[in-house]
Amino acid sequence: MENLKFNPDGLIPAVVQDADTHAVLMVAWMNAESLRQTVESGETWFWSRSRQELWHKGGTSGNIQKVNQILVDCDADTLLILVTPAGPACHTGQPTCFYRPLDPDASTQAA
Repeated sequence: MENLKFNPDGLIPAVVQDADTHAVLMVAWMNAESLRQTVESGETWFWSRSRQELWHKGGTSGNIQKVNQILVDCDADTLLILVTPAGPACHTGQPTCFYRPLDPDASTQAA
């Protein structure tokens, strides 16, 4: 873990993927402590930038994610976490957070 490149805020992006279906479930941020807790517990933990606190995925909903493997990209600045989910990844109840197609008109307005 000492070779990972955390950003200036001490965070690293984590892409969470279903180990069986290969669907991308979510993207979240981790700090050193959430990564440590993930490795030790075998379940995903993340850093909430909005709440400024650690959160255990599924801690309240029961939709935990059992970690199968953690991979590091070639630049050591992004993690890929392969999991077995116990339920939906998205707080909306969707299996993945990526269920809405991009509205091209909306994306050009935001730029």
